[in-house]
Amino acid sequence: MEHPENNAKYKGLTVNAGVENLPSVNPYATFRRRKQVLHADQYVEGILNGDLRLLSQAVTLIESNLQSDQVIAQQVIERCLPHAGKAIRLGITGVPGAGKSTFIEALGTMLCHQGKKLAVLAIDPSSERSKGSILGDKTRMNHLSTEANAFIRPSPSAGSLGGVARKTRETIVLCEAAGFDTIIVETVGVGQSETAAHSMVDFFLLLQVTGTGDELQGIKRGIMEMADGIAINKCDGSNIERAEAARVSFKNALALFPPTESGWRPYAETCSAIEGNGIRKVWKMVEDYISYTRENGYLDHLRTQQAKYWMYETINQNLLDSFYKNETMENLISTIETRVLNNELSSFTAAYELLQQYGKLNK
Repeated sequence: MEHPENNAKYKGLTVNAGVENLPSVNPYATFRRRKQVLHADQYVEGILNGDLRLLSQAVTLIESNLQSDQVIAQQVIERCLPHAGKAIRLGITGVPGAGKSTFIEALGTMLCHQGKKLAVLAIDPSSERSKGSILGDKTRMNHLSTEANAFIRPSPSAGSLGGVARKTRETIVLCEAAGFDTIIVETVGVGQSETAAHSMVDFFLLLQVTGTGDELQGIKRGIMEMADGIAINKCDGSNIERAEAARVSFKNALALFPPTESGWRPYAETCSAIEGNGIRKVWKMVEDYISYTRENGYLDHLRTQQAKYWMYETINQNLLDSFYKNETMENLISTIETRVLNNELSSFTAAYELLQQYGKLNK
């Protein structure tokens, strides 16, 4: 169709004809097939040789919900287990805005320069609406991500309790088998529900900031009791005096708690992740704790208790999956739920009936 703008009366104006009937699919595009899943032997060999590509693929298998992937993943974990357990496992939590990612980058860069091999397992919160995660920790740790001895793996929390991805503990095993001697688990910092994170690390570090009002207001007794040490970040500029005052406040608060099972007395240090000040003091606190608990045998006891904890957690999770994914139960749940909503049945009676029916199905 000729454009009216091409009429002679419109001087200096020309409109070219459009392109007709473009294909809906780019004929030059190449389509990639789904990556081939390797055998367990290939994953294990690659992990033990420090192949980060195969390590990443194995972690993806662990996080997958496909049954076929889970079968291979469990084989890989079992075969890597004898090669794990030699790393220092450090968990880091803190209130939002405490600078966890910046602190980890500063600490991690220092450790890499000391010749250590560091794996950072960063847990990103998943949206309750879309179920998606940004997974942007590599962009927040751009210097650390370029270190040859560093491996950063962001994972979605996917609704897991405690702000930790459900498969993080298994990922720790693979990273240790790959030769990483220091593992850092960064949680989403959800407050008091950090039991899961505490139950997979050797040292649990609480990162705190000052200059936000009452220094103890945002930290409740539950998480304070779990902390093996406190680092007060952003101790720089005009905030130095407030950070030191906060350190004294935390020191006094920790003194009121009963002795820990390990016999270790938690204390607080100040640091600045931006300027790099105090990072060595915080790491020395971690090393002192590891030495102390190794000498008195508590570290071995702790890891044994953690293995027991995660065995029962896995049982609980599998029971939940079995209950809710059973086709018969799905239909029954929908029916009984309607009766509850219509006030025909109490919530407690409904739950009891559902559990009874589930028990009959598994006899």
